Amino acid sequence: MRDLDTLIKAYDIRGIVPGQLDESLAYDVGAAFADLLAPERMAVGHDMRVSSPALADALAAGAASRGVDVLAIGYVSTDLLYFASGIHGVPGAMITASHNPPSYNGIKLCRPGAAPVGQDTGLGEIRKALETGLPPAAGPKGEVRPEDLLPAYADHLRRLVDLGGSRPLKIVVDAGNGMAGRTAPVVLRHPAFELVPLYFELDGTFPNHEANPMDPTNLVDLQAAVIEHHADVGLAFDGDADRCFFIAENGERIAPSDVVGLIATRELARHPGAAIIYNAITSRAVPEEITEHGGRPIRTRVGHSFIKQVMADNNAAFGGEHSGHYYFRDFWNADSGMLAALHVLQAQGQTTEPLSRLMSGFSRYVDSGETNLTVADIPGTLARVETVYAARGATADHLDGLTMTLPGGAWFNLRPSNTEPLLRLNVEAPDRPAMTQLRDELLSHLTP
Repeated sequence: MRDLDTLIKAYDIRGIVPGQLDESLAYDVGAAFADLLAPERMAVGHDMRVSSPALADALAAGAASRGVDVLAIGYVSTDLLYFASGIHGVPGAMITASHNPPSYNGIKLCRPGAAPVGQDTGLGEIRKALETGLPPAAGPKGEVRPEDLLPAYADHLRRLVDLGGSRPLKIVVDAGNGMAGRTAPVVLRHPAFELVPLYFELDGTFPNHEANPMDPTNLVDLQAAVIEHHADVGLAFDGDADRCFFIAENGERIAPSDVVGLIATRELARHPGAAIIYNAITSRAVPEEITEHGGRPIRTRVGHSFIKQVMADNNAAFGGEHSGHYYFRDFWNADSGMLAALHVLQAQGQTTEPLSRLMSGFSRYVDSGETNLTVADIPGTLARVETVYAARGATADHLDGLTMTLPGGAWFNLRPSNTEPLLRLNVEAPDRPAMTQLRDELLSHLTP
């Protein structure tokens, strides 16, 4: 029996293969998605996980059983799937579990133009169809045909960010055995760029390290390679390559919030006065930067389906998350780690300053990074922590989990994961001693 409570998350479907997610479920999801939207065509892509090709074939077959023609775009990054949806004006399905361990897989869905599908925009209806049973297929089947969109995707990104005139840059790219191993060599092919590849072989068993750049232990190889090769920058992608993390020339990690600030100022130079979206976990420096550059900062929940919808509602030029997701109006409001990388490389290529100095102006506070905690009673824990810190004069915000701002400007957020059974902790303060003290104090409340 299918455990849909475990499988269907806030904005995707994700579970262990084959115990929770299998080809039968993928087939039914493809059929239910086709029934929901009744498109003439849809795009289906997949990442490099061992189970991904078979799950993609099953989902495509399910959609085709409803008379939908399927563009089977094969091994792709998630943002390449969004490109297919946007350029062809078709719904899309991506088989991926992003940064999760090898035993996991999942399904991300989008409407035509890469519009989000979440609980309130389609996933709820798909769940209902899976629970009640799908009606029998009627009419002729659709055709499944392969299509390679990588060259068109690379050309599209390079048209959005003009790299002409860049100074020479040596770039170390850690693909983590994920999909950036296929996309980065094509997108970053440029006469001024020298690429140093790390783990470009597509391998869903992740033999070198997990494809999760949020975990600092997975950046160690990249940091060492940047120093060893005297590189200008290091790029780390997650498994489906929709997120990108940056390492400066000195081997130090660039906080994603600082990258949000950089790209926001660039987009505001092109679109004066535009709305810029940032999530509830992003550094408080981000709305300050947006306001100082004449933009309109809008705070939202974590998660791509929420941010894409808020971007569309406000015609925002750009949106960014603390987790390395970057969203662009010029890319159908979808997130693209590779497009974010091009923005940073263009900014870096136009100055003689090292990346650490270029980014220093966007780093106003000290953050803890994200700590994942296994907590038995998440609602009870949040209530208890809120009581403790409210008694100390902190103000509470419940936009996404629990955010509490303390006198003096330090703040923290505790948020249940949308994709895993975890509680995520983020802390920020004006200086490192204050951040460390608050983080350690919170951990003492949260761990046995």
